Amino acid sequence: MKLRLIAVTAVVLSLGIGVSAHRLDEYLQATIFSVDKDSVHGSMRLIPGVAVAARVIADIDADGDGVVSVTEKQAYAERVLAGLTLKVDGERLSPRLTSVSFPGIAEMKEGLGEIQIEFDADLPPGGEKRKLFFENHNEAGFAVYLVNCLVPSDKNIRVVAQKRNENQSLYELEYSVAGGGSAQSTWKSLPGVVGFTSIFRLGMRHIAEGTDHLLFLLALLLPAPLIVVGARWGGFAGTQHSLLQILKVVTAFTLGHSITLALAAWGVMRMPSRPIEVLIAISIFVSAAHAVRPLFPGREAVVAAFFGLIHGLAFATTLGELGLDRWERMMSILSFNLGIETMQLLVVAAVLPSLVLASRTRAYPALRIAGAVFAGLASLGWIGERILGWRNPMEGLVNGVARHGIWVAGSLFLVSVACWMSGGSVVRSVGDAKTHGVLVLSR
Repeated sequence: MKLRLIAVTAVVLSLGIGVSAHRLDEYLQATIFSVDKDSVHGSMRLIPGVAVAARVIADIDADGDGVVSVTEKQAYAERVLAGLTLKVDGERLSPRLTSVSFPGIAEMKEGLGEIQIEFDADLPPGGEKRKLFFENHNEAGFAVYLVNCLVPSDKNIRVVAQKRNENQSLYELEYSVAGGGSAQSTWKSLPGVVGFTSIFRLGMRHIAEGTDHLLFLLALLLPAPLIVVGARWGGFAGTQHSLLQILKVVTAFTLGHSITLALAAWGVMRMPSRPIEVLIAISIFVSAAHAVRPLFPGREAVVAAFFGLIHGLAFATTLGELGLDRWERMMSILSFNLGIETMQLLVVAAVLPSLVLASRTRAYPALRIAGAVFAGLASLGWIGERILGWRNPMEGLVNGVARHGIWVAGSLFLVSVACWMSGGSVVRSVGDAKTHGVLVLSR
């Protein structure tokens, strides 16, 4: 049976789809097991983030010539396996390397590639109830771990329970060799795929590290508090209008990516990863251009929903290869999406006060255009990178802003308060503008 594995976070998403914006400073090591009566098969996917890629490459490229030879690939895979602890019923097993594949060094430096290691181990004779123990501390200083098992293909083998420590570096699988059981009963015996909480955190981390996803949404929200006058953005449209518009955009984006996340994770919808990532970068450019001059005024929610469908396909990559049955997959989609929405709402809540407050001031046109230019340049960098393979000159700046997001949000709020207190406020609302017979244009 072909093994399929979840390879996360992010980031970014990274997971072999060419998104360097997803994985940052972690070395993701995801392992999935398949048990038979006489053997166990393991599949590992190792994805180094951009910030730690150099350390991993130095360990792989022993002679430092910038090329990973067949010998170096084999040696690194053997070192990884040698550092694992694999036992069945307390008896230590010797993993046997069956295949290994590596991305190019240039890909790893950009956080795009994943190392794939497949291994087998023979099982000693045992009784009806068996316990598999797995321990992985490879690069523990900067690694994150995921472990899961496939539903056995042999109907006489039934998974009884899975146990993991908090960071999933330790894993125990209890299974019965003589038992039967349906997929639904197997699901009920499991503590939630990779754990509901783990998948929830995975969703939060994915959107937090997925700077391209957040940048699209934030750029689309920049003009949300404003009204349109002719072909320009006008002044502040009122608190109620601003909050309603922001709610519409966020909700539409959520609905869009939730639909395709579910469809793709269930295998109903499948698209090549490269075009998806290019379209995501284009979506950022479109939202940035709209923040400068209104391209689709009043239809922001529709655009957010449309591009949300595309972003959802990228989100689904982390769940699409779990190798789970329908019941497990349902819970994973739910917890992963809840994690995405929680982090998304936290980010929106962090910038919402600044957005509404600053949009009341004469300084907002400059702030809005500066934000739009930043998003537009980042999107052009990603477009060039994902279509032509160019180096993205904005990568370091975007990742730096993402890593210090809390400080950026706090600084933006202080700037907004300062602008408001300095007396630089514009007409307070549309109603005030009509009363005074004047309307301040932002651009």
